[in-house]
Amino acid sequence: MDKKKKAVREKIDLTKEYSLEDAVSLVKESSYARFDESIDLAVNLGIDPRKSDQIVRGAVVLPHGIGKKIRVLVFAKGEKEKEAIDAGADYAGSEDLVEKISKGWLDFDKAVATPDIMGLVGKLGKILGPRGLMPNPKLGTVTFDIVRAVKEIKAGKVEYKAEKAGIVHVPIGKVSFASKKLRENVKAIIDSIVKAKPATSKGKYLKKLSISSTMGPGISVDITSLGKEV
Repeated sequence: MDKKKKAVREKIDLTKEYSLEDAVSLVKESSYARFDESIDLAVNLGIDPRKSDQIVRGAVVLPHGIGKKIRVLVFAKGEKEKEAIDAGADYAGSEDLVEKISKGWLDFDKAVATPDIMGLVGKLGKILGPRGLMPNPKLGTVTFDIVRAVKEIKAGKVEYKAEKAGIVHVPIGKVSFASKKLRENVKAIIDSIVKAKPATSKGKYLKKLSISSTMGPGISVDITSLGKEV
């Protein structure tokens, strides 16, 4: 780590909450890896994720994507299979893909399926489920509108789900992104999480926010700096 980066790191007060603008700047300035680090947002929510009516999950198309090429696989037949490829899907098919995946092939990042083929895809539940790759109607990945689903994922659609501790982790881009783009991605995610608030969640919903790069420390964000919508 060069002296400049080290000085920035030493300037970060891990007990302090920074405005979103300052937090993004500090994450970018303190990055020292020789690769373009990813930046993640962590949101602590005032929910009890053990209760089925307080599960927070959703999907949002980030205005500026996450800076990564997403490989999309579509389970579909006939005309819908052709639509998927034309829309930019990396792989499309039915029985052939199910067989390939059941043998251990997993070279894709997101999966979409048409509703009529979910009976077949369901056989892969034990493989796809734990990896977060199972198509889900609530997230828009079980649909006949294959063109829209593929294009949204390719444009930077991200999914999120609160973990056991009530924390949501979502990628917001890369260190190389302009600060403004990172801030706009954060606001899009927060807007979506606020809309996903369970009716049974009482008290403070957004408890704590922090952002960090792959190799960097978590920098706390002052929630009020995000604007009135939160």
